[in-house]
Amino acid sequence: MTRNNVRILGRPDGRPMMFAHGFGCDQNMWRLVVPAFAGDHRIILFDYVGAGGSDLSAYSPDRYSSLDGYVRDVLEICAELDLTDVVFVGHSVSAMIGALASIREPHRFGALVLVGPSPRYIDDEGYTGGFTEDDIEDLLESLDSNYLGWSGQMAPVIMGNPDRPELGAELTNSFCRTDPEIAKRFARVTFLSDNRADLPKVSVPTLVLQCSADVIAPVEVGRYVHEAIPGSELVLMRATGHCPNLSAPEETAAAVRAFLPAAG
Repeated sequence: MTRNNVRILGRPDGRPMMFAHGFGCDQNMWRLVVPAFAGDHRIILFDYVGAGGSDLSAYSPDRYSSLDGYVRDVLEICAELDLTDVVFVGHSVSAMIGALASIREPHRFGALVLVGPSPRYIDDEGYTGGFTEDDIEDLLESLDSNYLGWSGQMAPVIMGNPDRPELGAELTNSFCRTDPEIAKRFARVTFLSDNRADLPKVSVPTLVLQCSADVIAPVEVGRYVHEAIPGSELVLMRATGHCPNLSAPEETAAAVRAFLPAAG
């Protein structure tokens, strides 16, 4: 609970709803979406180690050398709180973390909401991830050499919505609050992972939320995730960019709310 700065809000006896942030972010990124569910859900917020108010001393390069370490964190939080029937809302890399957690312990999860998911960022034969291998290597080298500079340059691009510069500034500030050394390692884990083979193993009701003009996870990726997860639902959002939890919280909450009755 301390390691991941876990906070519990909302209705104590409500259906548990866990919100998981993406790379370079923290639980604060959900502040505009959570109020739509706090009245009838038990809300669980947390920070991955290295982000927000997490315990930086808990970071282990071995444990977090793959997404498995982050999956273990999610499952340990669920075990500590004795959670079942969880609605897991994962943004960006957390979409895959949630999918993997649900495969490992399906009894814990009642539904998945994958916001801007990508099982593989690098293009492959017959697969569009949005980046070439050279693109990703250049991105990681730039991040390694000057993390703060990279954050200032890339955060507004990732956010999109250039007509609302305050959103890009907020994401930049979030990146800059993240421990740089941990962020560099997490970036490699995020952008070099390939979880395509895991998607057909997901057995809980799943909603894929796909934004328009998302430079990190293009529409082709969202469609791929939807087609690979049995029985999943795909919603193409009007929201643009990669962070609809900030740029379009009302549309995000409405899509999740519409999905939940069908999810049981």
